[in-house]
Amino acid sequence: MPISGKPEIGRPGMTTESVDLTTGIPHPILYHMVKYQPAPLDRTFAALADPTRRALLARLGEHDTVSVSELARPFPVSLPAIMKHLDVLSDAGLVTRAKTGRTVACRLSAAPMEQAMEWLNRYQRFWSTQLDRLAAFVEEDACLPNPNLLNPNLPSPNLSKPSPSKSPASPSNVVSMRRRRKSSRPGPTRKS
Repeated sequence: MPISGKPEIGRPGMTTESVDLTTGIPHPILYHMVKYQPAPLDRTFAALADPTRRALLARLGEHDTVSVSELARPFPVSLPAIMKHLDVLSDAGLVTRAKTGRTVACRLSAAPMEQAMEWLNRYQRFWSTQLDRLAAFVEEDACLPNPNLLNPNLPSPNLSKPSPSKSPASPSNVVSMRRRRKSSRPGPTRKS
């Protein structure tokens, strides 16, 4: 809180007061920023959303420790772009960096991915149940006999051609109006 004793407006989590129009009683208002401090799980999924960052993590998974220049070598982007990707991964806690002299070494940190896997596993039960139901429905539908195959005397439905008795036009009851002519004949011209 500033020295004036009034709360600052516009800072995340800070409050201000508003006066109720009917009663005149002041009450606090709390302002929230949408992305002020995202949860660790949100940061993890946001970091994993980019294919370049996923490829960086895959390369880090192959080696214990890799320098940034060695890590960036196979990618068709600049070293500063790789550094920005590593910043996002580091903010999410997926990568730790250590500087030795002029070399920055990166190491994979799996703890945030374990939390993401725990979150995904909670929903796997729901997905599995729904997919099992779908598979059972499809198998049940595939096992039902086709009535036309059982009785060859029944005519087979012809789905490819419309019946000749029906017109291809829409079944509307509205009578179409005749189109107006686009223009009328030229009128008389004035001769001087």
